[in-house]
Amino acid sequence: MLGALPKQSDPRVLIGFDTSDDAGVFQLTPECALVQTVDFFTPIVDDPYLFGAIAAANSLSDVYAMGGVPISSLSILAWPRDGDVEDLGQILLGGLDKMKEAGCVILGGHSVADDEPKFGYAVTGTVHPARVLANAGARPGDALVFTKAIGTGVIATALKRGAAATAHEDASIVSMLTLNNSACAAMLKTEAHACTDISGFGFLGHAREMAAAGNVTLLIDAASVPLLPGAYEYAAAGAIPRGLRNNMDFAGGAVTKSREIDPLLELLLHDPQTSGGLLIAMPEADVEKMQALYPPSRRVGRVVERRNTLLELE
Repeated sequence: MLGALPKQSDPRVLIGFDTSDDAGVFQLTPECALVQTVDFFTPIVDDPYLFGAIAAANSLSDVYAMGGVPISSLSILAWPRDGDVEDLGQILLGGLDKMKEAGCVILGGHSVADDEPKFGYAVTGTVHPARVLANAGARPGDALVFTKAIGTGVIATALKRGAAATAHEDASIVSMLTLNNSACAAMLKTEAHACTDISGFGFLGHAREMAAAGNVTLLIDAASVPLLPGAYEYAAAGAIPRGLRNNMDFAGGAVTKSREIDPLLELLLHDPQTSGGLLIAMPEADVEKMQALYPPSRRVGRVVERRNTLLELE
């Protein structure tokens, strides 16, 4: 559908919607560009305060993925006419507190009546035009570094079924609440070439976009991609979100395997994430520096010249 729309042309648009990047980038001056993104979704957890905070962290993530610094935001809210006002207040407070943590000012917002609650933000950030980190840019010889564990989708599904252990739920919430600001700051001290955050399309879905944008192939060491506690067990028990199946349809055709991969692990690489980590392509020489600056970072693969498929699991 987007491909059928008339093309816009403006030299100030450094990154538009046509490259599957995490956010758009619009140049204001030779030294400053705006990073703009929007994201909102239905409740991912039962606690309204945590839902608001997670929605904010998720919305901010796209700015960090471009190497930017968030500066302002606008809230987006859909709420039932007879919805609990105290719950709504807690959602807004959770979002506000997380925006404060990021140093991002909420300027206002817009709300509509809707039977199903939805919440999120449009976020504006700044970045130097020469330091934008887009999907494109990964170079053969680069290492792939990832900054969080995956599995929020299957854990949320297990939670809806009443099958998630409290410790596993808590670990997933901590991950979703963790801003990507520190990971971004560490990344900017390396010579990173490309970055994307791992969210709704899953690890392989976003990796596919990076490979396609850079016309390269990403070799993924499947066993090195960290999993949240309980994620593997819930996947084995059948707690598979609908989005995971959709992601397999989207990215599955772009994946080959150089050896036999644990089917459940491969499944989890398609798990839709909320407020996931950054996937970064950087020189091999910078991996140790990144890990020292941001210890949760894990080396999860490498970039090679374009092969027959965009992604290869090894």
